[in-house]
Order: sequence, then structure tokens, then C-alpha cells
Amino acid sequence: MMTEGEGPDRAAAARNLMRGCGQATLATLTRPGSDGEGWPSPSLVLTGFAPDGSPLLLISGLAEHTRNLGADPRCGLLFDGTAGHADRLTGPRLSVQGEAVRDGDPALLRRFLARHPSAETYAGFGDFALWQVSVARGHMVAGFGRIHSLSVDDLRLPAADCATLAGAEADIIAHMNQDHADAILLYATRLLGKMAGDWRLTGIDPDGADLRAGQDTARLPFATRVTHGGQARAELVRLVAQARTGSSL
Repeated sequence: MMTEGEGPDRAAAARNLMRGCGQATLATLTRPGSDGEGWPSPSLVLTGFAPDGSPLLLISGLAEHTRNLGADPRCGLLFDGTAGHADRLTGPRLSVQGEAVRDGDPALLRRFLARHPSAETYAGFGDFALWQVSVARGHMVAGFGRIHSLSVDDLRLPAADCATLAGAEADIIAHMNQDHADAILLYATRLLGKMAGDWRLTGIDPDGADLRAGQDTARLPFATRVTHGGQARAELVRLVAQARTGSSL
């Protein structure tokens, strides 16, 4: 569990930091028989997330990191939230450790591609596959002196909290994008400080929603965990009312 006592807000902040990153540094262990055997090898990967917060990777079997995972599934991911800070060391970052396994769930692939439309161009190639990282632990640095150890229960939501909302996700996204584009724009510009653009929802989960306009992305955190469509609607309505007052998150 986290240091400095109980801290559910820290756990939610860590999950939203992770979910808000479209990329991460992936560290794998160099496979036996190759140059640098046993040494950690970092690389850059695009990241998506299962509804419970487990990281998803769409990676090629030809890549060194994929070959390394095939030999040893243990890996680390660094999620960097320090952009925009004059002193990057005052910004938040989260490292997680876990094991990566191939996952053929088409619903998870759809979630990944909604988050990264450019990946459509190679998702169907025979050498690419979706991998899911089963997180074991995490280490959050929220700034100088704010360091927290996180457990798997801090970083991964219970399945019961995700199943109903995951089933309604596609309908919620379609409804918001078709009928409430003005609300999504307010989320992006008023709450999250983004420039105006064709902002769309690309995903929703118990912790928040993912937004995209062209190559720009944003994470809209919820004030409370939502587990079904009714709660999600209430939170989205509350957030647009907040945005109309000119408040930011």
C-alpha cells in the first residue's frame, strides 16, 4: 500500500496519470543469447488501457522488446507526466512493474485503436499483437518529497467496478460525440486548458474519460468512481456545469 498512511486520492491520481499518458518507456530484460543478455533495455511504446487500468501495448514480434518479453514477461513502464513543468523534477511520474502477456480480446484492441487511430495502419499486420501488462506494484513520484509506493489494488480496479460501464462504453461515447460535442469542447478548453479543436471522447472508464483532437489528447478525471452509465451521465453533466462557470480542474 501507499506510504504516508491511507490515500485513495493518491491511488486515483496515479491511475489517472497513467491513463493520461499515450506513451511510456518500456523496460524489458534482454533475452538470453543476445548481446547484452540480462541487462535492462528501455524503449518507447504507445500505451492504451483496459477498463481496469491494466496497460495495453500493440507491439511487433520483430521488435527487440517483444522478443525480450517472449523470453521473460517481466517488465517496467515509466509514465511521464512532467511536461509543462519548468523544472521537470517537480512534475509527477509513475513507474510500474508487472508481467506482459499476449491478449487477443477484440474489445481491448478496439479500445487501443480508439485511443491511437494511427495504429489502424499496422494493427492488422501479422507480426503485431496486443499485449496486456498485469501490474504487480508501482512507485509514484508526485514532486519533491512526495513519493508513494502503490500496490496492485491501488493501480488496478476491481472487475466488478468495470464490467457494467465497459458494456455501455460504446453507446456513451457515440452519444456524447454525436449529441454533446459542445460539452466535450468545454471539458477540453475550460477544465483542461486545451486549445479549441474538434475534441471527441475516445474512451470512458470508472476513473475518467479520454479525449482527442487530432494529435492532441487529454484526460478528464472524475471526482468519484463511476461504475455504470447512470453515474457516468451524472458526472459528465456535473463537469459541464463546472466548465460553464469558468472553473478548471
